[in-house]
Amino acid sequence: MSKSKEKAIPIGNAIESIDISKTYISGEVKVQALKNMNFEVKNGERLVILGPSGSGKTTLLNLLGGITSPDEKKGSLNIFGKTIHNYNQKQLTDYRRERIGFIFQFFNLFPALNALDNVIIGIDLLKKKLKSDLNSLEIATDYLEKVGLADRIFHYPSQLSGGEQQRVAIARALAKIPFVGRNFLLLCDEPTGNLDTETSDKILDLIIKLNETEGITCILVTHNLHIAEKFATSIIHLRDGLIEN
Repeated sequence: MSKSKEKAIPIGNAIESIDISKTYISGEVKVQALKNMNFEVKNGERLVILGPSGSGKTTLLNLLGGITSPDEKKGSLNIFGKTIHNYNQKQLTDYRRERIGFIFQFFNLFPALNALDNVIIGIDLLKKKLKSDLNSLEIATDYLEKVGLADRIFHYPSQLSGGEQQRVAIARALAKIPFVGRNFLLLCDEPTGNLDTETSDKILDLIIKLNETEGITCILVTHNLHIAEKFATSIIHLRDGLIEN
């Protein structure tokens, strides 16, 4: 059975962004998507990045997730005490694999795999790299139980509702934690965008519960004020690549 006891949260900042910018270049056109970003996120915090379309929300999430890199020779992006903006591609791959869990608006499950195997496939590569003796089957089963899918683990995505598929995606993201510890970022990009209001609220409640019981740091991107107010312990408002006061 899963234990619901809250875990101790590491002291200090999970994220420190100092004068971070991101510029995209297409031919002779330069678009500065983010401009001199300065903010901190404490360990265990639930930060919401709020703003309209085109404000830079997803770009910022991609920087935190190591999907893209900030502009060179300017600023500093430190996550769990590591300066990731200087990482090469191999280091970024390892960082994404070991420190990041992604939850997207679209569930990105493998249709030919059942819920259990969708979670296992997400952690087996990590287990192999870390030469871990932990049991992937037991961990995957435990996290599917934590998200309320103990009786659906052998169901395929086509047999699951939208809310259930998102729960599988959450379990897959968090099942890395036993391998890597609580210095872990859960990055959520409009995770309830394809769900009705009732299901959306249940998914947010679930992520909040797991944030508290697992002791991890959560970053959620949305343009929905209701979601921000329900979820956040702190909020960053973005507009045109800038943090608004």
